[in-house]
Amino acid sequence: MYCVTLAHHEDFAGWREAARALALAGVRAEGISWQVGDAPQDLFGDEAIPDAQPGAALTVPKPFIGLAQSVICHSDTERFARLYSMLLKLQQNRRALEDKADPLLRRLEELRKAVGRDLHKMRAFVRFREMPEEGVPDGKRYVAWFEPDHHIVRTNAPFFQRRFAAMHWSILTPELCAHWDGRALSFTPGATRADAPDGDPVEETWKTYFASIFNPARVKVKAMTAEMPKKYWKNMPETALVPGLIAGARARELEMVEKSKGKSLKPVEVRGLKRAEEEERRLSPGGNRLAAWEALLEEAKRCTRCPLYKPATQMVFGEGPVDAPLMLIGEQPGDQEDQAGRPFVGPAGQVLDDALDKAGIDRSQTYVTNAVKHFKFEQRGKRRIHSKPGAQEIEACRWWADQERDLIAPKVTVALGATAARSMIGKVVTISKTRGAAIELPGGGEGWVTVHPSYLLRIPDKGKADEELARFIEDLRTVQNRLTALAA
Repeated sequence: MYCVTLAHHEDFAGWREAARALALAGVRAEGISWQVGDAPQDLFGDEAIPDAQPGAALTVPKPFIGLAQSVICHSDTERFARLYSMLLKLQQNRRALEDKADPLLRRLEELRKAVGRDLHKMRAFVRFREMPEEGVPDGKRYVAWFEPDHHIVRTNAPFFQRRFAAMHWSILTPELCAHWDGRALSFTPGATRADAPDGDPVEETWKTYFASIFNPARVKVKAMTAEMPKKYWKNMPETALVPGLIAGARARELEMVEKSKGKSLKPVEVRGLKRAEEEERRLSPGGNRLAAWEALLEEAKRCTRCPLYKPATQMVFGEGPVDAPLMLIGEQPGDQEDQAGRPFVGPAGQVLDDALDKAGIDRSQTYVTNAVKHFKFEQRGKRRIHSKPGAQEIEACRWWADQERDLIAPKVTVALGATAARSMIGKVVTISKTRGAAIELPGGGEGWVTVHPSYLLRIPDKGKADEELARFIEDLRTVQNRLTALAA
């Protein structure tokens, strides 16, 4: 009997190395005991793993690698043996992964899907709370508590590293804890729920936001709990509100009917834009987007996710109707936007306004924002020179842009420039390859990519500048035509 001891539950590299040597030696699956870490040694596992013969080769179809990397993370104690059995089967039949009736393959696919669901739930349901800590930027560490079903912490940690690169954070779980210090990931043994904070200063704002956008009249409880099992609710501040919101749905509907009798709509000004009377929005359960947007704005004003907030005059949030069918995303505020606190009010904004007008788009009915909310610049004497946002700054601010888009729910979102495109799509893209075609966005709606108006201002040749401006206007005209078609 051979005994293989892996370093940890997600040790795919260790499993692969041992499995390769054992398979080349012709060892059968029942002749191997697989263990993890400091688990008690198998009394009969006393044979040394054979060394692979020089020049010996073991090949597998590429899909098996992905399958094995996922299955390794499952909590099934037999996963290592099941994968090894499939490895041996592939040596006899290279097309074994195509046999969907094979019970072993079906079981491995079930394990992979379960791990995938757990990875998704961790990304969706982790909620960081602020804790004071000496020796870290701004004296803050963000801590979350999560209880995964499978061994996914090491596998999932790089996602949070990329998404919250500018923050110092910790994710605590019963089995393993992940930590990011701005430079490297580290892992420590598991913790308890008591080690995580219960709340932080911005939690009440977040609850206000959630309550404003929650629509009890449209809730399907069974479907909601299928996607968000109640085991996660206790760790998510907003879900504590759900039972009360559902229970009070009928009462708020009756209140809405009574208060709306005899009411007439009056136009009011919201940040310079004509909107319907705010009171009517507040009477509709879950329909109060304006209050939700205001709550999001107040939270964003306190954002310290990246260092850009320090030298900037202020955070520049988006503006426009909260039910706008069109959303425009720029790169970041410029010097004039930073001082005014509004997006696209400088030279690039003038170009944009003119182009929108020629394309038949009413800016007052469009929601306009930026991928990065603080002005990044280099100080040169009295002048502040624009500096392009880095990957960490884009990712740190992407959360706000995503929240804006989820709240506004535009039919079409247009990314102006490569930085905005990266924020909207979630990966680096080139304008030349993505321009002029609709992109299906997560959560619904279409995305379109074009140039940033500031690009047009930097073209020295007037003929070329006129040509590019005409193309930019044509892009916007295409978007307007698309909006018309979607509204039909």
